[in-house]
Amino acid sequence: MEQKKGRFSNWMRNSITARMLVVGFLLLVLLIPLEFVKSLIDERANRQEEVVREINEKWGNEVLLSGPILKIPYKVISEEKIFNEKNSSYYTKTKEKIENVYFFPDKLDIVSQVETKPLNRSIYESVVYSAAIDVRGKFPKIDFSDTDISEENILWEKATVLIKTSNLKGIKMTPIVNLASEMLSMMPQYSTEYLNTIQSNYIPNAKEIFAEPLAFSFDLKINGSESLKFLPIGKETDATMRSNWHSPSFDGNFLPEDTDKEISQDGFTANWRILQINRQFEQSFFGHLPDLSASVFGTKLIIPVDEYQKSERTAKYGFMVIGLTLLVFLLIQLVSKIYIHPFQYVMIGLALVMFYTLLISISEHSNFFKAYAIAAFSVLALITVYSRAILKGFKFPLLICGSLASLYGFIYVIIQLENYALLVGSIGLFLILAIIMFASRTIDWNNE
Repeated sequence: MEQKKGRFSNWMRNSITARMLVVGFLLLVLLIPLEFVKSLIDERANRQEEVVREINEKWGNEVLLSGPILKIPYKVISEEKIFNEKNSSYYTKTKEKIENVYFFPDKLDIVSQVETKPLNRSIYESVVYSAAIDVRGKFPKIDFSDTDISEENILWEKATVLIKTSNLKGIKMTPIVNLASEMLSMMPQYSTEYLNTIQSNYIPNAKEIFAEPLAFSFDLKINGSESLKFLPIGKETDATMRSNWHSPSFDGNFLPEDTDKEISQDGFTANWRILQINRQFEQSFFGHLPDLSASVFGTKLIIPVDEYQKSERTAKYGFMVIGLTLLVFLLIQLVSKIYIHPFQYVMIGLALVMFYTLLISISEHSNFFKAYAIAAFSVLALITVYSRAILKGFKFPLLICGSLASLYGFIYVIIQLENYALLVGSIGLFLILAIIMFASRTIDWNNE
């Protein structure tokens, strides 16, 4: 029995196959704590999203603005025949219902100045903004002659102007619509739709003033977060957005003009020009306003890849880092004939896993580069000193230190890239494979 045990122990110590199986098994075992680290990153990232959502809700959520829209009510009169059971005859009953017709502007000019600022809660940060929006344009001449609505059924005295927005909470001044010589104050109206409605008081002398094209203007100051978007309801819509935010993402169905777009570290300027022919809806609607949100345009004020996203991308390379590091130790063991105990492999693997917990915790209180450098240096120092005790000398520990430092540097470069991450990663892995093949070419793999 003791002889068999000694033979097995000798096989474990001297057989290349046995040592490779042990290292492979330990690598699979180390994937368990690595998965726990990934779960921790997800948990912290979800917590960040919750806090940012709470901050945005209190300050003001995304803003979508549509308007101004002219609303004119009219009467729809219909007749219905009703059977009278008492005298077995029919009589006619007239019904009257109020409907609305909505007119969009012929010309719509929107100029918005967006000032962003960070809001913090504990270790979390959100970017919010205050926007000063200047809206001007011109309504067309209102003519019902080409409709089946008779003039006496048009309720001109109840004509109003509407502004629709997704964010009433963020409005910081009561908008006043200047319409010719009239100044119309606006009040919110109850609505179950996504876009809330702000409606003016009745327009005096609406029939007379809309006999010709009519200019309008209003200003709006509003707090928001995440994005600022508009609906191009003008027959011709021109929009300009200026901001101090350095990382915009132009969103929606229309992109700004390339020739009029500027982006720098100090902010951005973007201009849109949208014609009626560019979108699929007309300039007037009878009965109700449809959902036109598919035609919005604007900007998302996004935060570039944050620390949790970078940590998550780094952790995806955890299997490769642990596997290559253990492979380097295995090759050193085979070349130097120094026996490395499975327990020592486990300690090295756990030290590599600790890199990710250090990275997450430090990055929550500092920038990602500093956190990455501190975590990498700490793990490099720990493994180098530990391998010095195992391998008895400086040659192999320095080799391990250099290999691991190169690996961490390579991964940092990859996660900073976007368009070329796959290309650089593929080339890097090819070179690593080539180096390993070259270094292991003299090993006698027939030693079972």
